[in-house]
Amino acid sequence: MDDDLVAKYAAEAKAAMEAEAARRVAEQTDPEEEERLRNLSLLTLVDSEHFIPALLARLGAVRAALDGHGGGIAAPLTSQTDSGLDLVLDLTGACLSCGAAPGTLEGVKGDLEADAEIARVRFSSALLDTFDELGREFILAHGAVDFVDVPSEA
Repeated sequence: MDDDLVAKYAAEAKAAMEAEAARRVAEQTDPEEEERLRNLSLLTLVDSEHFIPALLARLGAVRAALDGHGGGIAAPLTSQTDSGLDLVLDLTGACLSCGAAPGTLEGVKGDLEADAEIARVRFSSALLDTFDELGREFILAHGAVDFVDVPSEA
């Protein structure tokens, strides 16, 4: 009984958070443009100015956190494999060194890897330098994301 009640409240809270996130994103974006970007093939956009907006359009609730806190994403390294795109991303703007960054990274990874054209999402190890020691240790121990070095010419 208690487990059922906890599960019910968790589901209600999740639904409320997702609805609020969708409302906030809708307030700050053009829904028609977002839909258009979601329907474009990422494979054809990799080297275009529409690539990052198309990635952002594929994000769920984490998009509200990025937009609402003055942050974003960058893709310093993108390659195409037989399985799809292999992305190495950075956070930008106010999202750097934010205490919520571990959850943001996990949200970005999960949302983007749900797209059939994206095989893998990892993050630039340079992000680790933006965290204090405790934050760095936490994300390395508990974050469900991988970090890789990005060559300086990328």
